[in-house]
Amino acid sequence: MPLPRLHRFWILLAVAIFSGATMLVAAPQTGRFLYVAAPGIRDQLEFGGHGVLVFDIDHGHRFVRRIPFGGLDEHGKPSNVKGICASAVTQRLYVSTIKNLTCIDLVTDHVLWERSYDGGCDRLAISPDGKTLYVPSFEGDFWNLVDAIGGAPIAKATPKSGAHNTIAFPDGAEVYLAGLKSPVLSVLDAKTNDVTRTVGPFSKAIRPFTVNGSRTRVYVNVNELLGFEIGDLKTGQVLQRVTVSGFESGTVERHGCPSHGIALTPDEKELWVADSHNQRLHIFDNTTMPPRQIASIAVRDQPGWISFGIDGRFAYPSTGDVIDAQSRKVIAMLTDEAGAAVQSEKLLEIDFREGRVTAAGDQFAIGKVER
Repeated sequence: MPLPRLHRFWILLAVAIFSGATMLVAAPQTGRFLYVAAPGIRDQLEFGGHGVLVFDIDHGHRFVRRIPFGGLDEHGKPSNVKGICASAVTQRLYVSTIKNLTCIDLVTDHVLWERSYDGGCDRLAISPDGKTLYVPSFEGDFWNLVDAIGGAPIAKATPKSGAHNTIAFPDGAEVYLAGLKSPVLSVLDAKTNDVTRTVGPFSKAIRPFTVNGSRTRVYVNVNELLGFEIGDLKTGQVLQRVTVSGFESGTVERHGCPSHGIALTPDEKELWVADSHNQRLHIFDNTTMPPRQIASIAVRDQPGWISFGIDGRFAYPSTGDVIDAQSRKVIAMLTDEAGAAVQSEKLLEIDFREGRVTAAGDQFAIGKVER
C-alpha cells in the first residue's frame, strides 16, 4: 500500500539530513543551477517534498542537494509555496508561502530570516538593486513593500485587485501588479511606489502574465480562455485576443482556467502558452501580429506555469519536464534524491562562479529585447 503523502515527506527529509552534509551545506561552485521550491504544486508533497531543490543545469539537470527552510503552518505542515525570487547583487534567495517569507543566503544555504506579513504572501518580485521586495498579500487588497535585507515592511500598494502575481521590471522603473479578482493590470512607479496607470480591462480576471523587454506589450492568460490576450503597456488598451486552435478546452485539476502559464523566449520570437486539459505547451510565432500558432509539445502532467532559463536554451514547465527550446524536445525530467518526480510552479536559474552568484533568473519568463 502506498505511504501517505506526509509520511513520504518525512522519509525524504530524513534521507536528506542523514545522507551527508553536502545535502545541506553549499560548496564553492561554478556553473548554472536550477533552484526549485517545493511544495510548488499547492501543498502536495509527493511532487518534491519540502525545501529548495537544486539541480545542475550543465550536467543533465541532475539533483545536487536540498536546502531546508521554514514555511510551516501552525500545525507544523509545509505550506504551499507561492513564489521565488533572487538577487545576484545581495546573493540572496527568497521563497514565499501562504503564511511566510523566507530569506536564504545563496552562498551558504543558511536561512537568514523568516517573517510573516499582514495579509499573508503570494508570488513576489524583487527590485533589480536587490533592496525592495514587492510581496502581494494572499489574494487580498494590497501588496506589502518590504526591505529585502532585513525583512521589515516599508509601505503598501493597494489596487484592491486580489493581489497575486508580480513582475518587477529589470530597469527598475516599474512594477506590474495583477490580481485574481480584477481584469485590470496595475502599473506601479518604483520610485514613488504609487500606481500611476492601468492596462485593460481584459475580458476576464488576469492570471499569469509576462511583458516584453521594451515595456510596450503585456501578454496575459485570463479566466475561461485557452490562449491569451495582449495589452499595450503604454496606452492601456487591449490589442488582441488569441485562441489556441486544434484543441478543446476541458476539465483542469488546478487553477480553474484552461491556460495558466505564459512565457516569452528571451529573444521574444516565440510565446509559449500552457494548456492544462490537453497536457500541452503551445508555441506561437511572436514576430507577427497577432502571434501565429506553430507547434505543440506534450508534457507529463497538466502544466500550470512556464519559465525559461536565463539564456532561453531550456524551457521549464511546472510539470518537471526540461525542454530544449530549439528542438522542442523533452531532454530531461526533474527527479529528487530518491528518484521521485519533481514538479513546481516556482523555480529559477542561479549562476555561480567560484562560489559567488553572477546572475539570477526570474520565475516570470519576460522578454529581453530592448528596442
